[in-house]
Amino acid sequence: MPRKSPIEQVRNVGIAAHVDAGKTTVTERVLYYTDKTYKIGEVDEGAAEMDWMELERERGITITAAATTVSWRDHRINIIDTPGHVDFTVEVERSLRVLDGAVVVLCAVGCVEPQSETVWRQADRYHIPRIVFVNKMDRVGADFFAAVSDLRDKLAANAVPMQVPVGAEDTFVGVTDLITLTPYIFDADSLGKNYDPISLYSLREERQAEIMAWRKNLLESLAEVDEAAMEAFLDGRELTQSELVAAVRRATLDYAIVPVFCGSALRNIGVQLLIDAVVDFLPSPADVPPVIGHKPGRKETDVRRAADDEPFSALAFKIMRDPYVGRLTFIRAYSGKRRAGATAFNTNTGKREKLGRLLEMHANDREDVEAVYAGDIVAVVGLKNTFTGDTLCDDKHPILLERIRFPEPVVSVAIEPKTKTDEEALNDSLAKLAEEDPTFKVRYDEATGQTIISGMGELHLDILTKRMTREFGVAANVGPPQVAYKETVSAVGRGEGKFVKPAGPKGQYGHVCLEVRPNPDGDFAFENRLSGGVLEKEYVAAAERGVRGALDAGVLAGFPVSGLAVAIYDGSSHPVESTPIAFEIAAQQAFREAMLKAQPELLEPYGTIEIMTPKDYVGDVINDLNGRRSEVIGMEHRADAEIIKAVCPIAETFGYATGLRSITQGRATYSLEFLRYDKVPKNIADHILRLTRGFVPEF
Repeated sequence: MPRKSPIEQVRNVGIAAHVDAGKTTVTERVLYYTDKTYKIGEVDEGAAEMDWMELERERGITITAAATTVSWRDHRINIIDTPGHVDFTVEVERSLRVLDGAVVVLCAVGCVEPQSETVWRQADRYHIPRIVFVNKMDRVGADFFAAVSDLRDKLAANAVPMQVPVGAEDTFVGVTDLITLTPYIFDADSLGKNYDPISLYSLREERQAEIMAWRKNLLESLAEVDEAAMEAFLDGRELTQSELVAAVRRATLDYAIVPVFCGSALRNIGVQLLIDAVVDFLPSPADVPPVIGHKPGRKETDVRRAADDEPFSALAFKIMRDPYVGRLTFIRAYSGKRRAGATAFNTNTGKREKLGRLLEMHANDREDVEAVYAGDIVAVVGLKNTFTGDTLCDDKHPILLERIRFPEPVVSVAIEPKTKTDEEALNDSLAKLAEEDPTFKVRYDEATGQTIISGMGELHLDILTKRMTREFGVAANVGPPQVAYKETVSAVGRGEGKFVKPAGPKGQYGHVCLEVRPNPDGDFAFENRLSGGVLEKEYVAAAERGVRGALDAGVLAGFPVSGLAVAIYDGSSHPVESTPIAFEIAAQQAFREAMLKAQPELLEPYGTIEIMTPKDYVGDVINDLNGRRSEVIGMEHRADAEIIKAVCPIAETFGYATGLRSITQGRATYSLEFLRYDKVPKNIADHILRLTRGFVPEF
C-alpha cells in the first residue's frame, strides 16, 4: 500500500500552551474546519473531542496528550494536543521529542505565562520551529502587541507579526494578513467557516497606516535573517507573495523568526489562517535534520534520513491502555517503513517485537492502517516489552535513539487498599499507571510498611488515584501529600567497608574504601581513582552497583540521595573468596560510613509560583507568601491585575488554592512550577527527622 501523502506534504505538529489559554478549543476548531468532525466540541460543555477522558471532561482540562490526523490543502497534518497544566508536563515533553513543529497558544490577556515559558524551553531543547497563535482576542484587556512584546522580552524570541487584528475585545471581527495585505472578516452565522476578504482601503486611514507599518516591520525582519529578502530589500524590489511565503518559511525553519498570528477560537475567528500557516511555515519530516543515534554498545553515531528507502527506525514515546484493544504503544517513525504484522527489533531490550496492528488515532477512536512510513505517528497493538523511550528498528541495521528525559517527581502520598482483597489489584493498577506515566513512581517503604506513590503535584496524584478507581475498579485510602525530600552531603567524607563471610567451602570477601563529596552538577558521579591492578574491573563495577543501590535510602531519614560524587580510592581482594556480590555489600557499607562523615543534609523541592491578583489584595498575598517561607522575586502590572512572582518551598503550597481564594475573595489565580532542590532550614529539618525517625541524629 502506498503512503497516503508524500513526505513533503506531512506535518507533525504539537499544540501547546499555558493552562486555560484555549489550546484545546483551538484544536476543536481545527477538527471542525478540516471536516474531521461535523460539529464543534466545547470544552466548557464537556464535549471536546480531544478531551476524551471522563476526568478531562469533568474538570475542563487536558490531562493526557491526544493525537489526531487531519487533511488541509492536500497536506496530512498529525496533531498532538498537549496538556497545559504543569503537573502533566511529561505529556508535553514526550510529544515535543517526536514532533517536527509546534503551535504555541497564548492568551491575549495573560500573554506569556509560566507554563508558556516551560513549553518554550522544551521546544528550544528539541530545536523545534514554532509559530504562535495569540488567542482570546475578544476578551476584555486583550492586547495582541503586548503579547508580541512579551514574546520578545520574556522568551528572547524574534517574534514577527504575520497578522494584525481587525477590532479588539468585543469589536474583534477578523484579522489582516500582512503578506497579502488583505483584511478578513469572519462570519459568525457560519461558525467562522466563511471569512470574506475586504479592501484594505475600506479601513480608516490611520488603520491603514498602522497596517503598512507592521508590513514594513515584516519585510525588515526578513531582510535581517534571509539573504534573498535582503537582496530584494537593498534593490528596492517588492517580494512577490510566493517569495514572501518562502522567505518566512526559511526563516522559521532556521529558528531565525517566530511568526505570530491572532484570533479567537471560541468566536471562530482566525483558525483557518492558522492551519494555512502550519502548512506554509512549519517543517515536513523531510525538512528536519536526519535523526542521530548510536550503534548499540558502541560510541560511534549513526544517522537515519527521513526516507522510506532507509532502514526502519522509530521511537516509542507513549503507552496507553485502550478498553477495547488493550495496550497501545505510540511510535514516531523516523525512517523506513513497516507493515502491520511485521517484526521490529527493540534495541533497548535486545528482543524482537511483532507489530500486531497499526492504528491511526483520533483521540480514543482508531482506524487500522496497513503500514507505517517515515514521518508517521501511529499506535501499535501487540508490543509487550516496549516502553516509553525505547527504539524500534530493523535488526539488520540496529540503531539506538536518544531516550526521553523526564523530571523527577516532587510530591508523594501513602496509599493502601481499602480491603485486603484489593491489595493485588492495587499493585497491578499502580504498575500499569507507572508504565504509562514515567513521572509517576511507586515504591515500598520498608521502614513504615507503606506503599508510596510520587508525582509532579497534588493534581497529578489526585487524577491518577481517581483513574485507578474508575478504570481499574480499585478502591484505596490515600494519605495527605508530602514533598519528595532528598539527602545530600555538604563536605568530604571517607568510609571503609569490608565484607568477610565464610560460606561453605568458599567464603565471601570484599574490601572497598570510598570518598564522598558534593557534586556541583547536582547529579551522581562515580570515579575510579585506583592505581592499576589494585582491584579487577569486575569488582570496581560491582562496587559502583553497590553505591548506586544505596542511593535509594540515605543516612538521615531514608530519603533518596543525590547531588554527590563518589570515588573509590582503595580496596583489596582475595584470590579465591572475592565475589562481585561481596564488593557490592562492602561498597554499601563504605558509602554509608562516608556519608555520615560528610555532613549529610536534607533537600526539599522549591517552585516558582506566579499569582495574578487584583491590586487591592497584593499586600495580603505577599504577607501570606512570607509566612510560607517564600521569597518574592518580582512584580509586574498586567491589564487590570498585578502579577506576583515568588520562589516557594513546595511543602508550603499544599492547599494553597483554598487559602488564596480566601484571601482574595476568589478573584486571584496562581500557577506553580518546579524550580530546584535546596537545603531545608535546620529547624524544619529537625522537625522532619523527628517525624520520620523519632529523634535528630548527631554527626
